[in-house]
Amino acid sequence: MPAGRPIPKELLGKLPRRRRPGWVKRMPFIVFGALAGLFLYALFYANPQSIPSALIGKPVPTFGFPALDGLKSGETQVPGVTSADFAKGKVTIVNFFASWCGPCAAEHPNLIELKKRMGDGAELVGINHKDSKEAGLSFLTRKGNPFARVGTDATGRGSIDWGVYGIPETFVVNGNGEITYKLIGEITGDSIEQKLLPAIREAAKSKP
Repeated sequence: MPAGRPIPKELLGKLPRRRRPGWVKRMPFIVFGALAGLFLYALFYANPQSIPSALIGKPVPTFGFPALDGLKSGETQVPGVTSADFAKGKVTIVNFFASWCGPCAAEHPNLIELKKRMGDGAELVGINHKDSKEAGLSFLTRKGNPFARVGTDATGRGSIDWGVYGIPETFVVNGNGEITYKLIGEITGDSIEQKLLPAIREAAKSKP
């Protein structure tokens, strides 16, 4: 047919239709499968302990966690935790815990062991996260209190400043008041040996 002339209507229906490539038809299924694969990987294989903290190398946030009223060491009320307690030349380990947290209960004997292992060169403090006074007090009374100081964060707002999004979480702070290490998840015997004690020793090297 000469160029430029319109195609007769009777021939239009006989022309072969252009088909979309097969991969175009399958694209929605390909995208769905990829997203589902990423979700399953994150759910079952991704290690949350490998997520770095944006606060590493930075001073502790400005905060004040009031004492857990009624928690005593002998006859003395165990004090709360504030940002003024840091940057005094001593390594501090800060553990966020709660009575309703299963891994917190499971790690508690290891916290007591950690206190024994780290000696007098470091101090262990706890932050009772989103707990009632009665529940937090009962938890530490039953299981023993390894903490030199215990602060309470009933609403969880102060914990947000620390970058806490799931407990238990544990931070190592050097003598200059800088966060040097963060452990996400339950403290185990292996994590004491392989992660926390080396992190404490490294933090102790920081010069004022």
